[in-house]
Amino acid sequence: MPISQPEPCDLLLLPKWIVPVRPVAQVLSQHFIAVSAGRIVAIAPRSELHNYRAAETVELAEHVVLPGLINAHGHVAMSLLRGFADDLALQDWLAQHIWPVEFKHVNADFVQDGALLGIAEMILSGTTCFSDMYYFPEVTARACRDVGIRAQIATPIFDAPSAWGTGIDDYIKRGLALIDDNRHSDLISVVFGPHSVYAVSKASLQRVATLAAELDIGIQIHLHENQAELIQCQSAEQCRPIELLETLGLLSSKTQCVHMTTLNDADIARLKRTGASVIHCPLSNLKLASGLSPIAKLHREGISIGLGSDGAASNNNLNLFLEMRQAALLAKLSSNDASALLAADILTMATLGGAQALELDEHIGSLEVGKAADIIAVDLSAPSCQPVHNPLSQLVYACTGKEVSHSWVAGRCLLKDGQLQTLNLSSTLVAANTWRARLSPHSE
Repeated sequence: MPISQPEPCDLLLLPKWIVPVRPVAQVLSQHFIAVSAGRIVAIAPRSELHNYRAAETVELAEHVVLPGLINAHGHVAMSLLRGFADDLALQDWLAQHIWPVEFKHVNADFVQDGALLGIAEMILSGTTCFSDMYYFPEVTARACRDVGIRAQIATPIFDAPSAWGTGIDDYIKRGLALIDDNRHSDLISVVFGPHSVYAVSKASLQRVATLAAELDIGIQIHLHENQAELIQCQSAEQCRPIELLETLGLLSSKTQCVHMTTLNDADIARLKRTGASVIHCPLSNLKLASGLSPIAKLHREGISIGLGSDGAASNNNLNLFLEMRQAALLAKLSSNDASALLAADILTMATLGGAQALELDEHIGSLEVGKAADIIAVDLSAPSCQPVHNPLSQLVYACTGKEVSHSWVAGRCLLKDGQLQTLNLSSTLVAANTWRARLSPHSE
């Protein structure tokens, strides 16, 4: 009988632990991952390692390997506004500070430099896919392709003019062009991003709903962001924001509802009935005093939940490890139940839950044979992570993001031994500080 030859592959990962995310709470030891042509081809016991011959083998002796984190909502170019206007209520923060400075300064160069700064931060802290809603989305999409990170681009829609568009017709025209330009991209997906029920009229929202249905694409929208939005909608429309969205035909399994505070039982029932997903942004909600999203209750009802950072101007970081910990602790406190959400539940929200919300779960969000090799390695050897009784607990409650040592997207290495491989960090930081001098009233 002829001796079988090892199967060639591009990459072998040999970690101490593997957390595939699906099945929930599973932790594998003494296993390896084989990657070929950007996809996972094997997750198997080390005893089967002889069946593979790799172009590259990475030993990860004290590491846990897991799916790359998915930041399901943000405004990445706003990294240049980190710390620009802090300690303000949402409506004042937006209307009196953020929107005016954006109208004056935001252009394609701002978005390019801000996107690269935010992307660098996300890769360094374990994010391999993010959703972005901001002006000049074609620039952000190009930056993602150049760096090699995966992204959902929510093409922004307002009624008011901005640096990027003159009004609803222009926003839609530009959004449709962006959809066409990225139709065959392996890294970039595009959805509509109407800002909110207070920044987009009912007629415009109905147009978006019609187009989204015709094109079979998703919608991401800020919804139930705070009590003020709720009061405004009830006063103007005699209904709650989520009710208005359903009436306009905008609430479906393809709708990604960002923030979702101030919910009652009827709101939750609408989410469950329509299949809409929730993007929870705990740190931004806290910083802007927007309110709490009842994610423990949403989880019990089977509603898909992803985690997002929001923009660095309202957070002030894009670090999903910090969001995981905060989400877990808030759920425990708000429900008065320390077991309301387990570490494995929170990790699922930061990975597979985000992928499901973005309709990318066939490709990413868990480590499974056939899925894209979007993978991160987290080094648990530091004193702050020792001893390791349960890798899942360390990931959610002990890690800060600095423990991420490696990152791959579709098998391409973006981070190796803590060093960015596809993005020039030095020039990115120089550009960021150039913008600080232009933007900040406190600059020297």
